[in-house]
Amino acid sequence: MQAKFGGEFALMKEHLEEAFAKSNAPLKWGSMPTEPELYILLADSAAERRDETALREFAPQLEEIAVRNGHKVYQAVAHRAWGVAHTLAGGYAEAQARFEQSLTLLRPFDTRWQIGRTLYDLGELASRQGAHSAARNYLSQALVHYEALGAAPYVERTKARLTELDVVA
Repeated sequence: MQAKFGGEFALMKEHLEEAFAKSNAPLKWGSMPTEPELYILLADSAAERRDETALREFAPQLEEIAVRNGHKVYQAVAHRAWGVAHTLAGGYAEAQARFEQSLTLLRPFDTRWQIGRTLYDLGELASRQGAHSAARNYLSQALVHYEALGAAPYVERTKARLTELDVVA
């Protein structure tokens, strides 16, 4: 299921990098994305692709902008991006801390999709550590959020991942 997301997000990265090269002086209000919007898309798509190189490029930039602007949801996405980068590098304690910081920032806003994404990544982290019961718990929680939103591709991906874990157990 991961491959389905990879191609779409790889194309997004190309388009977003092109957007950075263009003038950010909008012709009319709201016609061009802002720098924070571009970085959140780049960091988030890198996390979806599990692209550690891109994560290490865009997560710090997103985090710096989000902290400077006091944008809690963007800060949470930056924490999640760092969590994925640490997971890929085998820094499991750092990843866990980043994912927990992300959830702490997201829960007051009840951002179901963002919370679901972070719970999914916590499930992947737990799975990499062989904690299959914890992984199923996180993924099941993510599934609840995705189903409430009707986020069909994420529901399918999460169900497939849960099935994989059941085969392992």
